[in-house]
Amino acid sequence: MSEKKASVHWEGAGKTGQGQVSTETGALDKHPYGFGSRFGDDRKGTNPEEIVGAAHASCFTMAFAFAAEKAGIATEVIDTTAAVRLTKEGDGFVIDRIALTLKAKVPGMDEAAFQKLAAEAKANCPLSKALAAVPEITLTATLVH
Repeated sequence: MSEKKASVHWEGAGKTGQGQVSTETGALDKHPYGFGSRFGDDRKGTNPEEIVGAAHASCFTMAFAFAAEKAGIATEVIDTTAAVRLTKEGDGFVIDRIALTLKAKVPGMDEAAFQKLAAEAKANCPLSKALAAVPEITLTATLVH
């Protein structure tokens, strides 16, 4: 069993306030976020959707690597992105799509096996399971030779 922690400190109102997010590992240490980094053009801070995307991409990538290893195939390079879309819904917002994009160099794996393994990794990744309420989670997987 594993339990990881993150914390947030926030000061001020919603639009004018500013937060800081930290993780127990120190990977994020009082990293700023706020309205501007979530809805505007503030590139100094992060936002919840970006953090969810990083978590989902990293979890899926590890699930793919472990599944390939279990199948007796060594991965050489795996690059994954996750685009998390936040849209207006009523008076609030909702994450309505996460688009995973995988590019991997896996010597000795054919296209059909690659696509099957990628789909299984997406289905079995703990973050995919946790995000099951998102209406659309897509995967575009490209085998690089």
